[in-house]
Amino acid sequence: MVSISLVLLLIGAYFIGSIPFAIVSTRLLGLGDPRSYGSGNPGATNVLRSGSKTAAAITLAGDCLKGWLAVWISGILGFDALSAALAGLAAFIGHVFSVFLRFKGGKGVATALGVVAGLDLLIALASLGVWLLTVLISRYSSAAALMAAIVAPIAAGFVLDSKAVVLIVLTLSAILIWRHAANIRRLLNGTEGKIGQRKQSEPTSGNE
Repeated sequence: MVSISLVLLLIGAYFIGSIPFAIVSTRLLGLGDPRSYGSGNPGATNVLRSGSKTAAAITLAGDCLKGWLAVWISGILGFDALSAALAGLAAFIGHVFSVFLRFKGGKGVATALGVVAGLDLLIALASLGVWLLTVLISRYSSAAALMAAIVAPIAAGFVLDSKAVVLIVLTLSAILIWRHAANIRRLLNGTEGKIGQRKQSEPTSGNE
């Protein structure tokens, strides 16, 4: 039976994840709404297309932090590892389907990184390493995100004792890959934009 405290934890984690740092940062700095240009996604990669590295850094840090925070708060409150992982997943879903953005949101790369960092830093390091390597080789941000999403549950399988928690990481990765469906099509068609490219008429390779 699911306890009321766990339900409240998951609701709280969802609302934390729903905070759209891309919108917050751009409004604080007087920039345009990131949903109106580039890929249209409210996340760090697309905010960078505004030309403001500061706004992009705030967005990246905030989106990572909220995933990590949901897991960390769970531990502080005495919840077990499975409940903490569920809270992390709830925060990730909050980012992807933000209640503050009419249940629309980013693709969740940074938030997913924060969640797995909260679960085990080794998973985050493995995922980040693969992301960086893929970016250096291909210059496709979306391809890097997809590779990291594939590596995360594999790494979790090696470092985590709980199969249930590994399954949650797998679920998180599956949602992330699903959110990149359009990017996958453009990668296969050879029309996906690389990092540093600007396209006005067509969405680029934004992860977030």
